[in-house]
Amino acid sequence: MDIWYLSEYLEFLEIEKGLSQNTLDAYRRDLTDFFEYVTERSLADVCKIERGDLNAYILKLREKKYSPTSVTRKVASLRGFFKWFCANEYGTKNPAQTLEQPKLPKRLPKVMTIDELNTILNSKLSEREAVIVELLYGCGLRVSELVNLKLSNIDIKSKYIQCYGKGSKERIVPFGSKAKTALTKYFKLRDYILLNNNLKDKKLPLLLRDNGKTVTRQDIYDFIRQQGEKIHKHISPHTLRHSFATHLLENGADLRVVQELLGHSDVATTQLYTHITKKRLKEVYFAINNRS
Repeated sequence: MDIWYLSEYLEFLEIEKGLSQNTLDAYRRDLTDFFEYVTERSLADVCKIERGDLNAYILKLREKKYSPTSVTRKVASLRGFFKWFCANEYGTKNPAQTLEQPKLPKRLPKVMTIDELNTILNSKLSEREAVIVELLYGCGLRVSELVNLKLSNIDIKSKYIQCYGKGSKERIVPFGSKAKTALTKYFKLRDYILLNNNLKDKKLPLLLRDNGKTVTRQDIYDFIRQQGEKIHKHISPHTLRHSFATHLLENGADLRVVQELLGHSDVATTQLYTHITKKRLKEVYFAINNRS
């Protein structure tokens, strides 16, 4: 099957929608998987794909034990593609028009306690590791935002960070004195890394390995997972972001302010954290009453 339109669609998503490279890669994988599936069923023309073909593909995903989250994402990819395909008059019918998104059960994000965070922060962390924890938790950054952060995005004197979230949306996030101290110490290490590897700081990311290579998303995931072992808990970079939001709300922060700090386009996404604070309040209440 000739899938020239896939490249054109991804280009549309990148230029017109401003989607990140990670999101584009996910769309590419999802749609390529689907087109390979219909090709195996001897469907060589996208215009001949029908709703039944989509239903059969989704059934196959479920039979292969794909998670509900993965199935939902793949359905969203198909809906978006066929909507664009018909809008550009490459086809006359949209087989995904009435395709419903599977409903996912609402799961509350995992959150760390202040004591757990202090256990990690008070352990032996390198200058670079301390910055990673401080910016993930103290600023609520996404891991993709952290690895793409440049030195020029940080105003150490005014204590704020300029970062770019989903859809390249810019936001300003303040940071506290602990993050400032961690960054100041790391800047010295970073200068040494640049000098030692004969590098010039021309648009290089903030986080660099000792050999001058860029710290990757996987590096950060591995590091955070190791930190979880200190508190006997499975955690990810997003756990620190969840904790940032939850702790702010628990301490009286306004929901709209937290929304801005997290870079959520919809306040409904931020409201999820209010459910966490209520759940934890109940846990504390019952724990106290059970001891009495």
